[in-house]
Amino acid sequence: MKNVKKTIPLILVLLMGFMLPVYAQDAEPITELQQNIQNLKQDVLKLNRNLFILEEDLLFPSNTQFSVFLSMDSGKLFSLDAVQLKIDDKVIANHLYTEREIEALKRGGVQRLYLGNLASGKHEIIAIFTGKGPQNRDYRRGETIQVEKGSDPQFIELQIIDNPTKEQPEFITKIWE
Repeated sequence: MKNVKKTIPLILVLLMGFMLPVYAQDAEPITELQQNIQNLKQDVLKLNRNLFILEEDLLFPSNTQFSVFLSMDSGKLFSLDAVQLKIDDKVIANHLYTEREIEALKRGGVQRLYLGNLASGKHEIIAIFTGKGPQNRDYRRGETIQVEKGSDPQFIELQIIDNPTKEQPEFITKIWE
């Protein structure tokens, strides 16, 4: 048994010694193989990008494309916690906000709440905003708008703006044509 334990490492050392010259002789083909692999990776990345663009075009054709965005100003009268978005009484988006997201919105950022398809015709859009209002009270407000979706892409912006004269936040909806 002791001889077997000593023999196994010796066999491994001998095998490695025999294989080193083989690897040394094949050093050039390995670099050529590596170059072929890199070229193949680049081709796969290009193909993946093209497939992604094709998928976007197929999933969201321009004649049915519908997008909803959210923006806000300094947010001194309203601290946003969450937004729920409904189209024709169907919930299509829910979003809970982190501090970083709120700060980005206050600095002028715009968030895409929804990107999808919407058939031509009349639709009801409901946005429900939840957060803290004046005097740090719980605040929940809904905005409802009627939109007429045509054959062109449609973009809607939901804005949260402080109204210092009323000391209340205002929720404004803009339809971009």
